[in-house]
Amino acid sequence: MKAPVVTLVEPGTVRLERLLPGPIERVWAYLTESDKRSQWLAAGEFDLRVGGKAVLQWDHAKLPNGGRVPPEYEGRGVGQFDCVITRLEPHRVLAHTWPKHGADGEVTYQLAPRGKDVLLTIVHRRLDRQWVPGVMSGWDVHSGILEDLLKGVEPRPFWQTHARTEKEYSAAL
Repeated sequence: MKAPVVTLVEPGTVRLERLLPGPIERVWAYLTESDKRSQWLAAGEFDLRVGGKAVLQWDHAKLPNGGRVPPEYEGRGVGQFDCVITRLEPHRVLAHTWPKHGADGEVTYQLAPRGKDVLLTIVHRRLDRQWVPGVMSGWDVHSGILEDLLKGVEPRPFWQTHARTEKEYSAAL
């Protein structure tokens, strides 16, 4: 297995770090704008204020190279989460609730300049144990697709990559 992009930092908390091509405003747009976010994660409007509603509308088949949902992932590729923004520092930090995979879950995205690049750090808190490998794989693949889009290369296939990385994270845990 390659060095993991996502690590378990404590029970129920995973952390991803990925260096992306900048500038930071461009990466921020891919986090906050539905049309851009839909290309790597999920569509849905964000009311960009603390306490604002953040909607994540999943349809993995619409991701670049998303393809059909494999039978073992049936029911996991489409859906909607209604979230609430819990922290907002434009172009630096965005956090929102995550009402699935555990009680009172929260995801925080942090952006930090690294020369012409941007370090994206995602921390997903309060995950139920059984979801950890799948969520680790999900963040790995979704952020990898974002990296591919920002680099202007063909995005990696979602389901094929997710199945492989989920097995790798499960084995490592």
